[in-house]
Amino acid sequence: MGLRTSVSSVASSLVGMLRTRLELFSLEAAEEKTRLIKLLGSAFAALLFLTLAVLVFTVTIAVAFWPTENRYVALGLLAAIYALIGLVLLLSIRRQLLFGPMPFAATVEELGRDAELLDRVRAAQDEAEQAEQDERDERAEQEARASRARQAAARRARS
Repeated sequence: MGLRTSVSSVASSLVGMLRTRLELFSLEAAEEKTRLIKLLGSAFAALLFLTLAVLVFTVTIAVAFWPTENRYVALGLLAAIYALIGLVLLLSIRRQLLFGPMPFAATVEELGRDAELLDRVRAAQDEAEQAEQDERDERAEQEARASRARQAAARRARS
């Protein structure tokens, strides 16, 4: 097999692998986009309704406690509870962002496998080239021995 054919074959394989990986990446990107849009829509709706619920609850508590002396204590407790809930939610979001699944994990895994495969192919080619070189060296050595033997025989014949 000629070098040009081998290089052409390897290049064709690499282009095919790259095309496949790009298709995988585009599919994962589309899935991530869809997931993110759904997530943001749900989060926005949840935020809207929770805000309305908190507002109505706060007004209800304020109206219930307004005629008493504890109205300011009630409003302060509500503010503290809301702040605590908000802090817990922020910490939860932070944890999800830091330790959530990595986007495009399948593409990264496939690219890792491709790199390992190319390393194995390169190692096999290096071994084959080394074996060829060893074979050429051995043939050259045999030819050199045969040449020396012929020279020695020719000298003996002359003498």
